[in-house]
Amino acid sequence: MSGTSEGPVPAADLIGPAVTESSEGSSSRPGHTGLGGHTGPHDRASATPFRSAFDAAPLAMAVVDREGLVTGANPALGELLGSSAEALAGAVAADLVDLTSDARTWHAYREVLRGRQARLRCTRRLKHHDGHCLWVQIAIAPLPAEERGGVLLSVTDISARRELQARLRHLQNHDPVTRLPNRTLFFERLSAALEAEAYDEGGTGRVGLCYLDLDGFKAVNDTLGHRVGDRLLAAVAERLGRCADEAGYARAATPLVARLGGDEFALLVEDSTGTEQLADLAGSVLDALRAPFDISGRRLSVSASIGVVERHAAGTSPTALMQAADTTLYWAKADGKNRWTLFDPERNAHRMTRQALASTLRPAIERGEFVLEYQPLVCMEDGRLRGVEALVRWDHPQFGLLTPNRFIGLAEEDGSIVPLGRWVLATACRQARGWQLAHPDEPPIFVSVNVAVRQVWDSDLVADVARTLAETGLAPHLLQLELTESAVMGSGGRPQQALQALSDMGVRIAIDDFGTGYSNLAYLSRLPVSVLKLDGSFVKGFQYDGEGIAPNPADEVVVEAMIQLAHRLGLTVTAECVETSAQASRLRRIGCDTGQGWLYSRPVAPDRISELLRSPEVQAAVGNP
Repeated sequence: MSGTSEGPVPAADLIGPAVTESSEGSSSRPGHTGLGGHTGPHDRASATPFRSAFDAAPLAMAVVDREGLVTGANPALGELLGSSAEALAGAVAADLVDLTSDARTWHAYREVLRGRQARLRCTRRLKHHDGHCLWVQIAIAPLPAEERGGVLLSVTDISARRELQARLRHLQNHDPVTRLPNRTLFFERLSAALEAEAYDEGGTGRVGLCYLDLDGFKAVNDTLGHRVGDRLLAAVAERLGRCADEAGYARAATPLVARLGGDEFALLVEDSTGTEQLADLAGSVLDALRAPFDISGRRLSVSASIGVVERHAAGTSPTALMQAADTTLYWAKADGKNRWTLFDPERNAHRMTRQALASTLRPAIERGEFVLEYQPLVCMEDGRLRGVEALVRWDHPQFGLLTPNRFIGLAEEDGSIVPLGRWVLATACRQARGWQLAHPDEPPIFVSVNVAVRQVWDSDLVADVARTLAETGLAPHLLQLELTESAVMGSGGRPQQALQALSDMGVRIAIDDFGTGYSNLAYLSRLPVSVLKLDGSFVKGFQYDGEGIAPNPADEVVVEAMIQLAHRLGLTVTAECVETSAQASRLRRIGCDTGQGWLYSRPVAPDRISELLRSPEVQAAVGNP
């Protein structure tokens, strides 16, 4: 390099392309390098090494003037775009690297050209002249102002990186066993299907889901090993894929099949046409899985339970849809497996109510939300009131007055039946003692209290009863405890010991709903039982269809035989669900001791029982409104 310079060498001239000069030493474009700068003797002498560096640089680059035209490019850019560096001169840079495909990038690029924005970086997918596509990262930055403006465009091939990212994403979003989309990708697709843009641009605006798991798959894993289990899952996935392909034939889209984990799969139907489409898909899945699988030389048979949900996409969230699908899958299994079940809003509302009751049951006991009603037990011979059965009600602040069938099962499941049972026992005994004190001239009536078998196992029932009788002053023979036949028959150990201790104390033991369980009368003779309560289904068999129409004589024979046998064992018999005078007359004729039912009274408040005590003979339907 000869001569000296008073300032930096112009960058545009240093990296610009070679300029063809005339014999007078001027370029074909006088005073212009083609890159936006002027060329003098000093610049031409010093440009050579920088020109060489520009040409040899592995990074694809070009200089673009303020008008957006390429004024110089290096061979790396030409090779990247399948052209030569010379052929790129004068081309529109935005067209070369596809900067016009979206408005935001195009606007930012023009702002850089005008000097209003510092730089631009973006990613583009370009098509090579030989037909293959490549991903590039584009960076555009302004050149110094003294270089008469312009920008430097650099292009980096990131195709290998993108391909690696795509492979990693595929591995991340697909199940290695079945090669199906996994839970992550499934929820991405589901979320996208439920976005407003997805159904505002056409389609049905609905979405459907078949959520299934294999019945008994755990047994395959446990007995044959996880390798066989994995092969079975892969074979199931293949059949599900065929079902989806057939369902998508002649439709806009094929259902997405995904493995959500374990033996759980899902088929997502976007733009569904209604429940019929989902029902057909679920049915085809069950049919496809019905044929045996040949896995590692073994013929394996599996079935599936499927929960089907179909609804409007608007207003639905992925969480809500999956909760509905999971609930419906549970229903399918509870209904017998190897079937599909459609989501039922009414059934779900009942389930939600049940959950709400379960979560507030214990606090409700502490808050005193329970009340007792009493149903008369009437002597069949003279119609006099002999006792009452205490029936608990939940005065729920949201759902109103709830009968025992709505919450007793829940109380038995979570153990709250023990504190609830103690409260019922104490309240009923206190009330019975109150009636006795209020009507000293009338024979005292007994109170019958239902006892769950869990109360016998999870608490000291004998101690609870003894303490309650002592605190209330009620005589033991005026307390009757009712247990179901299935709870008493066949129980040994602690339950039987407790019943014997209570009987020795003088408390009456009654078997409720007799005739629907074991009906083991031989075993019954060895239990400390004093009362049998015939299940209401026997009494309903006494119902007349009309005046003068004879009842089925077999019903009367069965009931009469049970009453006679009970009497031979020293037991008394109470008939439940007595609703008509004809039923009462026939029960009286065959020797039934007491009756209970709407013929005499519905369950009523304590003050109504006080009225009956002032008029001992109970008339028909005294408790009806």
